Amino acid sequence: MWIGITVIILAALAAIAAWVMNGRPHVSYTTAPVTRGAIMRTVTATGTVNPELTIIVGTYVSGVIQELYCDYNTEVKQGQVCARIDPRPYQSAVDQAKANLAVAQAQLEKDKASLTYAQRAFERADRLLPTKAISQDAFDTAKSAYDQARAQITFDQATIQQRGAALDAAQVNLDYTRITSPVDGTVVSRNVTVGQTVAASFQTPTLFLIATDLTRMQVDANVSESDIGSISVGDTATFNVDAFPKRTFQGKVSQIRQSPQMVQNVVTYDVVVIVNNDDLALKPGLTAATRLTIDHRENVLRVPNQALRYAPGGIASVRDEEQPQVWVMRDGAPVAVSITVGLQDDSFSEIVDGELKPDDQVIVGEKTASSKITIPRLQL
Repeated sequence: MWIGITVIILAALAAIAAWVMNGRPHVSYTTAPVTRGAIMRTVTATGTVNPELTIIVGTYVSGVIQELYCDYNTEVKQGQVCARIDPRPYQSAVDQAKANLAVAQAQLEKDKASLTYAQRAFERADRLLPTKAISQDAFDTAKSAYDQARAQITFDQATIQQRGAALDAAQVNLDYTRITSPVDGTVVSRNVTVGQTVAASFQTPTLFLIATDLTRMQVDANVSESDIGSISVGDTATFNVDAFPKRTFQGKVSQIRQSPQMVQNVVTYDVVVIVNNDDLALKPGLTAATRLTIDHRENVLRVPNQALRYAPGGIASVRDEEQPQVWVMRDGAPVAVSITVGLQDDSFSEIVDGELKPDDQVIVGEKTASSKITIPRLQL
């Protein structure tokens, strides 16, 4: 019996020792290779696709829209008539101004005849005065009439100029009843219909919006104040629109506007990105998810960003923030390697200096598993 009890105790102790030795957590590491490739640092922003230049076509005069010759998507040439305002009130003003000018010209001819008569009377009085054939008063009267006739000619000439200017103004208003396109382009908006009355008394109403060239578009991206300092004119940009989710459009930064925009205490700046639109795929008003490339490097040694934030939990070590390091699997065990980090993007970090080479396996995570030992039951 004592031999049996001793055997049971020894078996139990052996099982406990095996469980203690083999039941420690087993650590497995998740690694990623050191690679060569591109690193691109970007700034994201939301913007709107717009034509490079949009012309607002309004009206200088008021009246009823009598005819429309342009509609949405109409290709127009410079000087082409797009609409016509009822010209009859302005034609009447032109006719009246012409009549007033004709009256002033006739008055000038009449006063020229009076001037000729007054001049002859004055010359005759001037010859008779030395002979005492007329009195001094008669001579003065003839001279005054002559001076008045000359002044009347000057007055008539000024009146003709005034009436001519009024005729020109009336003609200008009449010409403005023809709404013409100031540029070659495409009509992207029409805000009037036939029979509508437009009033240009205080503010010029907008009748049409004409885009000069839809093959050249721009994205007005709203960049936050924290990122605007890193953006420069000439930086490359890419963006996507919901209309073409699988297509990426390319562009360049052409302008960084200095006027801030504040919405709910958030300050943004308008960054203009120029893009070719030869196939007319981009439409005005599309929302663009824009990525502005502020730095780009090709064929550099890089590691995943997770490797810089990792230290094996089973190894006592202190991370030196001034001297970054990564953990590399060497001979089946993690080894710390000090590195110098260069450019970083959302996924990778450039390795400027350090004992790393392509295909080295850097640790980015770990998994811990515990072994389970079953103690067999012993029977006597």
